[in-house]
Amino acid sequence: MELKYNGTPTHLNWKGSPRAIAFDAAGIREKLARTGQPCFILQDFRGRIGVSNEGELTTDGKGLQLLAMASALPPGQLGDPTFREDYNLKYAYKTGAMANGIASEELVIAIGRAGLLGSFGAAGLVPARVLQAIEKIQSELPHQTYAFNLIHSPNEAALEAGAVKLFLEKGVHVVEASAFLALTEHIVHYRVAGLSQEPDGKIVINNKVIAKVSRKEVAAHFMQPAPESFLKPLLEKGKITPQQAELAAHVPMCDDITVEADSGGHTDNRPLVALLPSIIQLRDALQEKYQFEQQIRIGAAGGISTPASALAAFMMGAAYVVTGSVNQACVEAGTSEQVRKLLATVASTDVMMAPASDMFEMGVELQVLKRGTLFGPRAKKLYEYYLRYKSIDEIPEEERLKMEKQVFQKPLETVWQDCIEFFRSRDPEQIDRAEGNPHRKMALIFRWYLGLSSNWANAGTQGRAQDFQIWCGPAMGAFNDWVKGTYLEDYQNRNAADVAEQIMQGAAYLYRVQSLKMQGVGFPLEWGRFVPVEELKEVGLLERQG
Repeated sequence: MELKYNGTPTHLNWKGSPRAIAFDAAGIREKLARTGQPCFILQDFRGRIGVSNEGELTTDGKGLQLLAMASALPPGQLGDPTFREDYNLKYAYKTGAMANGIASEELVIAIGRAGLLGSFGAAGLVPARVLQAIEKIQSELPHQTYAFNLIHSPNEAALEAGAVKLFLEKGVHVVEASAFLALTEHIVHYRVAGLSQEPDGKIVINNKVIAKVSRKEVAAHFMQPAPESFLKPLLEKGKITPQQAELAAHVPMCDDITVEADSGGHTDNRPLVALLPSIIQLRDALQEKYQFEQQIRIGAAGGISTPASALAAFMMGAAYVVTGSVNQACVEAGTSEQVRKLLATVASTDVMMAPASDMFEMGVELQVLKRGTLFGPRAKKLYEYYLRYKSIDEIPEEERLKMEKQVFQKPLETVWQDCIEFFRSRDPEQIDRAEGNPHRKMALIFRWYLGLSSNWANAGTQGRAQDFQIWCGPAMGAFNDWVKGTYLEDYQNRNAADVAEQIMQGAAYLYRVQSLKMQGVGFPLEWGRFVPVEELKEVGLLERQG
């Protein structure tokens, strides 16, 4: 294998030790991989093309001909440096908050110890369980940054309010706000309650918000100051101070916007190449309008699972990248081994949309795995019943009996009693609203299945494999394609921090390769891609070489 060249040589020459030049395949690949050092493509007096990471450039006509070069760009330089600085990170890399604790304490702790930002999947969990997670993560990550998910709950406002109360009491200073359709008093309360001012007048934002959005109209809410319509009642209730209400007019509702493209779970299935530039343009317009001291950063999520996809996001202007589906297949994820094993076999086409439990009545869907489970088709059938009938009693007896046997595995009235017991401690208002409202009662019964199906998957419940609800996007299949034939093909070898290291190191390597390609350098196929390197598991191999 050798390099080829079909470009226009530079007007520069290279001077250095001949020993610093590699002409053999192994040596060239090693020097290409040293992204923390510059890379010089040279031609010696015999016409051979080689690579060096050392030497100096001259214009005196002496030395070897410089054909092309790439500056040093280690993975730590990808993305927005202020994102790394504000959250004290090694890379501009974040793991998303997969609900029901799938983004577990173990995952957040492992990612935090690796110098990255992890977000705990608090959505769907009762306050006591979230408190347990807060205490464990805070004890294990006393100096590292971490985040907790704050999910919008239009049908269970008490949960959203309770989460904010808990976060404020326990000193959780970063939340990932997701599934919001508009601002609520609760997210405004969290943001504004963390504002203060230094003696020199500088506004300090103690409660950071990373808003995950897929629509411009939702992004616009977070890119502007908190509305007066929320500040006034918060003031009247004594939840914020007059000074905080005044400071709120000078800061946006978030520090960062994660643009969520086609992803697992809640998604609009939008392509990142169209959505990300649109949201960045909106940010720029609102920044010109408000002149915030700190410009909102725009990150990318949805489809990020390989070095190529991460690099593509960075090159489109993403301040940071967020991974989701791939982390669910890692050993630290709060799901069952059965699910992790299944995820390691899926292709990009093995996904489908199905009704979401938390927004069932609104017809909102999320993306799930269709391979190895019947959850998707069964959930869609339940929503068809909800649209067609106004009560459980209207469902034809034959269909109802079939549903009770195959889907619920118990009589629907027994399911209703389970719902009463569940919401009695969680949100009693849900039962009150269903009394005398058969259609509402039907929705809660159907949500019983939609909600528990995720728990069955996480726990690997025996006899419920066909009903596993596994949130998954096409990125999972792309990851499996990338790691095929490497040590990461085995799901038992997948560690979240290691996956992050491979993706970021690979993105830096691919940036170098593409930069040199555009200058006329031709690479053998093997050198034009980045294959996971097991040596990166403990310490970055390329960093050591650099």
